[in-house]
Amino acid sequence: MQLHELKRKIPNRSKATIGRGGKRGKTSGRGHKGQKAHGGHGIRPEMRDIIKRIPKLRGHGKNRARTVNSSKVKPTIVNLALLEKNLEKGFKITPATLIGAGLVKTHGGRTPVVKILGVRDIKKSFSVEKCLVSKTAKEKIEKAGGTIV
Repeated sequence: MQLHELKRKIPNRSKATIGRGGKRGKTSGRGHKGQKAHGGHGIRPEMRDIIKRIPKLRGHGKNRARTVNSSKVKPTIVNLALLEKNLEKGFKITPATLIGAGLVKTHGGRTPVVKILGVRDIKKSFSVEKCLVSKTAKEKIEKAGGTIV
């Protein structure tokens, strides 16, 4: 073995060729002119255009209830007219009895907070417990002979 016959264990790595020069000549396989021919530029991916079109929810007002007051519980609303129509006189109104009567649904297996609103006048008397009641509803229930505990 002569000195000029020695070879390296790991040969030098040549850099990857890019489309300038070489055996392709002139446009180097990139066609002629334009956006696609120039290096580093090209057409933006379609997904990026879709993302840009999605409306952004900026500012306080958009998702504020979910972010700022996420622990705040919104009551399920029941109108007096609905109670008058579906329940008999002297009925004891609680969230549990309203669920049993099919007027209110559970939320995630839990009994919801119920608020009674005074829409229309009533003639039947009810006793209300463990429910939030508006001022007008309170007046109308007491006027009909009902009680609120």
